[in-house]
Amino acid sequence: MSPIKVGLLGLGVVGGGTWKVLTRNAEEIARRAGRHIEVAAVAVRDIEKARRLVGDDILVTQDGLEVVRNPEIEIVVELMGGDTLARELIMEAIAQGKHVVTANKALLAKYGNEIFAAAHAKGVMVTFEAAVAGGIPIIKAIREGLTANRIQWLAGIINGTTNFILSEMRSQGLPFEQVLAEAQRLGYAEADPTFDIEGVDAAHKLTLLASLAFGVPVQFDKAHIEGISMLAAEDIAHAERLGYRIKLLGITRRCDTGIELRVHPTLVPVTCLLANVEGAMNAILVSGDVVGPTMYYGQGAGELPTASAVVADLVDVARLESADPGHRVPHLAFQPEAMDDTPILPVSDVVSSYYLRMRVQDRPGVLADIASILSEMNISIGSMFQEPHGETEADIIFLSHQAREGAINAALDRIHELPFVHTKVTRLRVENLL
Repeated sequence: MSPIKVGLLGLGVVGGGTWKVLTRNAEEIARRAGRHIEVAAVAVRDIEKARRLVGDDILVTQDGLEVVRNPEIEIVVELMGGDTLARELIMEAIAQGKHVVTANKALLAKYGNEIFAAAHAKGVMVTFEAAVAGGIPIIKAIREGLTANRIQWLAGIINGTTNFILSEMRSQGLPFEQVLAEAQRLGYAEADPTFDIEGVDAAHKLTLLASLAFGVPVQFDKAHIEGISMLAAEDIAHAERLGYRIKLLGITRRCDTGIELRVHPTLVPVTCLLANVEGAMNAILVSGDVVGPTMYYGQGAGELPTASAVVADLVDVARLESADPGHRVPHLAFQPEAMDDTPILPVSDVVSSYYLRMRVQDRPGVLADIASILSEMNISIGSMFQEPHGETEADIIFLSHQAREGAINAALDRIHELPFVHTKVTRLRVENLL
């Protein structure tokens, strides 16, 4: 059988890794795919740099449309990033009847509904395993491996940069700014780390996972997002004292009234598997009604792990390219006509347990007044301890039982008005998960 021809848009870290994997494991990949997979064209900014990697036998151009419209190309692999030119090229590839493989989680989180609808209408595939959790095959696991299940919830560490920072803050007792600088020096964090440390990258990925898990449209704009930049080293230490570790989690859960979709720092019991995922690693827990909880762990970024996922998608497309479109696995796991309109819940309706830390004047009656406000808002205290701070102040740390976030917010508004509360209350959510 003749080789299937591929066009690469972008030859950076992941694009270069994809080229290396396809070259290194060409025969093994062909045995799995049933035919050879060959890169026939590459679109890049730096032609000379690309030539040094791929040689002189394939087309190298700065014009992505030249690759997309090349009649030899059957699969377009978009690894350039961004959501403007990449969107234009992907839509043109679909219009040309070509299959698409992409690692672009930001693009799919924003425009996935449009892209998948166009692909379905044209009868082509858009695959995106590399868009979430690097080399971990979480998309395939949810879309295919867990199809017998009604998925109840999933929770994941899906950003390696923030997990590295939190791991170092805990193990070294260092402040956020110092660990971020070290993460940048080591290459774990970008020069502008905003998308990572503020939770946006994780929210892009979680949005896609929620659609796959529950059969709802992609709705990034409804995700609740909090990052780790305001997290204090003392909160990490207090969490450890209470038997928890703080992780930036993406959490999506099916509830009676809707679907939770939230990214934020979370206290996780040290006995939970996710609490013990350290460094830049990723891990996702998925709970199904039939199989129970399952966990997926591995490298969530990097040249070769992400390229592994890209090539896996290429093999899938090569296998299914000639199949009737109606017999392929749906893009978002559910048949397009069976997608659900279950609403995404506002964060005020989320029910969770909470960690609250406040600095107060150290005098009689303070604790009683605060406890009274919590009680009036139907917020039950699970545990509490107090830590002196100088001669006249103290930090009070509460762990609540489950409460509605709207009630917590209302209670904090009242607590902030108390004259003896000297700082804004630190509020973190607590999830037991298993």
